[in-house]
Amino acid sequence: MRLSPVKRLVLETMWMSGKPAKATEIAKQVGLSFPPVMMHVIGLTRMGYVETPEKGFYAMTREGREALGFPEINREKAVEILAHTPMEKSFHFYADAGKPLSIYATSLQDFCDKIQKIDISSVEFHTNRRDFEVWFSRLGDAELARKMLIIKQSEFVGEELRQTLYKIVKNRYEELAKIRSA
Repeated sequence: MRLSPVKRLVLETMWMSGKPAKATEIAKQVGLSFPPVMMHVIGLTRMGYVETPEKGFYAMTREGREALGFPEINREKAVEILAHTPMEKSFHFYADAGKPLSIYATSLQDFCDKIQKIDISSVEFHTNRRDFEVWFSRLGDAELARKMLIIKQSEFVGEELRQTLYKIVKNRYEELAKIRSA
């Protein structure tokens, strides 16, 4: 079933947050007033793309993820995404083009550790070039790559960019780790 642009925006906003949220929070993040957002949330619930895990909170379902074009992640895929990469496939941080920092991340967990310590100019450099997005795709994580695209489009800078990136990658790591251990 095709989603209207507003329903897609609401669903993507819920997906980006990665946790159940109140309709008022979703409306604020989407930038629309509460009544139309609530109407779309109810419509998405009827479509099976959103559920209410607890009263007043809404979360995206597996069907909602599929509607956004994301395949289901099974245990084997989670193991593959979370695996340590060899040096040549690790993420190598640069200060600028041709200026390597000799710092690299070998996994999503390692990336979370490094992103908190790396110079902010390096974070901005790689975000603007879409390097993080490409690396996440190479790890096999289309969802995380798409989240990076949305972060880039949001034009975050400085510490706000770092904290947003850290939070999204950490949440994704924890989500995949649960799937891996199931």
